[in-house]
Amino acid sequence: MRYEVPSGQGDIEEELPRGDVTEGVVRVGSTVRRPVQPQSAAVADYLKHLEAVGFRGAPRFLGRDRSGRDVVDYLAGDVPGDPPELWAADEGLLVSVGRLLRDLHTASDGYAASRGFAAPPGTSWFVWPLPSDVKVQKTAAAPAPEVVSHNDVTPQNVVIRDGRAVGLIDFDLAGPTTRLEDFCNTATHWVPLRDPVDTWPGWTTLDRPARLRVLADAYGLTADERASLVDVATSRAARMWLSMKGAAEHLGGGWARMWDDGVGDLIRRRQAWLTAYRDDFTAALR
Repeated sequence: MRYEVPSGQGDIEEELPRGDVTEGVVRVGSTVRRPVQPQSAAVADYLKHLEAVGFRGAPRFLGRDRSGRDVVDYLAGDVPGDPPELWAADEGLLVSVGRLLRDLHTASDGYAASRGFAAPPGTSWFVWPLPSDVKVQKTAAAPAPEVVSHNDVTPQNVVIRDGRAVGLIDFDLAGPTTRLEDFCNTATHWVPLRDPVDTWPGWTTLDRPARLRVLADAYGLTADERASLVDVATSRAARMWLSMKGAAEHLGGGWARMWDDGVGDLIRRRQAWLTAYRDDFTAALR
């Protein structure tokens, strides 16, 4: 599928902020051009599904340009920086993030059921590699997937208009997951669920158990999901330590930079912090 530049759009490229991993992303008029990744075909199919079911919080996949890059819609709005500014901690914005995530999961139900949690034939999702010194997964296995989702709803991947989350960008890590796992990942970045020593300027004074409750209410977590949330988040942190170490070793680039910058230690601190304050978070969720 080849993308043809509309008349009058031109070819002026505006470099967009570099992510942790993907580089070379540019804006051209009303479109964004992204380097092709091994998972690009699966992501394109997913974006086309979201468009077909009427989910408006994701860019449309438009094809590939003459340089072979993926072309998607440019979603206009504000995106928090890295680290995110204090305005991104607004409670109304947090509520809208929870609702947007729930809408994405609802839109993905049919896709997941029809695909059996697999990428289309001949394509594949992003796969986290294990470190070469790990022969057998030493932590609890990830639960059986329920939906295909974004899997990386960080502040830097959320488009905001008038103080509310309206769209998601950068679907490179999209793939099969569970609703609660994806919720926990989102909460990790938006509550945020991280040790105070790793929390961004201005965010350390936030009531994080209360913010987790706000996000859970906005999403609509069930009583059972609330009861198990902290345990799921703690287990997920253990798996992510291995995943990030494996990605740094086998994929290099931005993954290696993050590992060298101490992301592994940050994840360990998060895991210990969640364990220490488990009762506080669980009580707030009741």
